[in-house]
Amino acid sequence: MTTIKFVEASGREIVTTVNRETTLMELAVAHNIEGVLAECGGACVCATCHCYLEENYSESIGEPAPIELMMLDEVLNLKESSRLACQVDITSDLDGLVVTITPIA
Repeated sequence: MTTIKFVEASGREIVTTVNRETTLMELAVAHNIEGVLAECGGACVCATCHCYLEENYSESIGEPAPIELMMLDEVLNLKESSRLACQVDITSDLDGLVVTITPIA
């Protein structure tokens, strides 16, 4: 089991667990996380799943692919820890990860 905590822009925290292959976006949608719109369904063409990830997990997550970097160039409130949840596969290495959902502008 991998535990992921989502923190919505309102401050509400939702702790989730998963034991199958999925992405952060799919997990967020399954748990109705506010602010994860996922309009493109994970195709990396809309950036409506923009979030901030804890930096101490960056090695486990890896670097964003060029297409993700292009989409991140279009988001508001970009930070060094910004990622698109649709591009982050959940593995056991991410157990305990805190994902902060960005405010919807």
